[in-house]
Amino acid sequence: MTTDPVRTDTPGWVTAVNEGAVVPIALEAERPFAVQGLLDAALARRGIAAGDAGAFCAPGPGTGDDFLEPFELLLDSLERDAALTTLGRWITHRFLDRLLDVRLQIAAYVREDPEVRDEQIGEPIVVIGAPRTGTTALHALLAADHRHRVPLGWELLRPVPPPQRGEQDGRVELADVELRLPQTVSGGLESIHAYSGRMHKECLSAMSFTFRSEEFVSRYATTRYIEWLGSCDMTPAYEMHRLVLQILQRRQPTARWVLKSPVHLHNLDPLLATYPDARLIVTHRDPLAILGSVTNLIATLRGAHSDHVSVSDIARYHANLYHSDLEGLRVRTARGFPADVSVAHASFDDLRSDPLEVVAKVYADLHIALPDEVRAAVAVTSENRAAESVGAHAWSFESLGLDQRQQRDRFAAYCETFSVAEEIR
Repeated sequence: MTTDPVRTDTPGWVTAVNEGAVVPIALEAERPFAVQGLLDAALARRGIAAGDAGAFCAPGPGTGDDFLEPFELLLDSLERDAALTTLGRWITHRFLDRLLDVRLQIAAYVREDPEVRDEQIGEPIVVIGAPRTGTTALHALLAADHRHRVPLGWELLRPVPPPQRGEQDGRVELADVELRLPQTVSGGLESIHAYSGRMHKECLSAMSFTFRSEEFVSRYATTRYIEWLGSCDMTPAYEMHRLVLQILQRRQPTARWVLKSPVHLHNLDPLLATYPDARLIVTHRDPLAILGSVTNLIATLRGAHSDHVSVSDIARYHANLYHSDLEGLRVRTARGFPADVSVAHASFDDLRSDPLEVVAKVYADLHIALPDEVRAAVAVTSENRAAESVGAHAWSFESLGLDQRQQRDRFAAYCETFSVAEEIR
């Protein structure tokens, strides 16, 4: 793996931790990423006998023992490929411990309340555009509709027990600390993509309980795991995703969920098998702008865990991934989606210039009424987001190590099909 220049803006406390000066963190970071050790530690935290792998499972889809294969692959790749710092190992142990703790909670909850699987998830709206195409902005605008429910960070990180509207919940602060921590390590992260416990959250976090998730790809250069993930069956991840939503709405009836994640773009088959009546919104942007922006985001995220980050490797991976995704979208669109699936399209440029018109068009394309009070609420959200904007983050296409003309040619058919304007010239 090539290594880009080490950042010069690393906070002093981060340097101290990585040099071993904070002994409690250094000792915890030394723990190996070993399957049985992490499983037994999670069992011990819940007072369950060591070796009881069945405690992580429950009858029904999404909660079987098929999490063990990717879990083992991930841990091996973290040790062999990821080049984690002391702080990176410590953060990762906390992350993995939380995933195992919550998986135990989910399995126990399902065994105690198996009827939770009967909860209906009807006609969810799913924003499926590539990253950095305005998906977060559109997600927030759709959340302004009082008829919709958008999962929050703390809900997806810690869905058990089912929340109830109006209750104070200690899980909010726990999730807030976890989600904000990388921002304190990588100073530029908040200007690219802010995270907190009460912010809207994308679907990856629910999928991570199966250890089939691009959340790990975003954080770590786990080469062996990434190769496996690219060809694995993602059905268990979507089954778990559905179960998490069912748990979340168990005490809080939900008319319609509004969901989003770029990963759905390369998992349309399991997505539509899980939600056959989904309402899809595809956001579009110049692919070359996508590559620069997403590479910068992923490099910054990985930089919170490792001092060895290769921008060119990240850029090349995403160029191949999104060429496959966007070409697949083009072919599928020409072929047609299933009759029960409605599809709307929105461009990044239009979202910036006239977000209210974009929302109105999306609602019309999805055959959803847009009452005046909802239109007004969307307008207020749009104004608030504009006032809170932190500005664009800096990057250059030249830094990606990609041939600009070659990439432009690769994505030409996609851009022509969906009338995508060039940003990068």
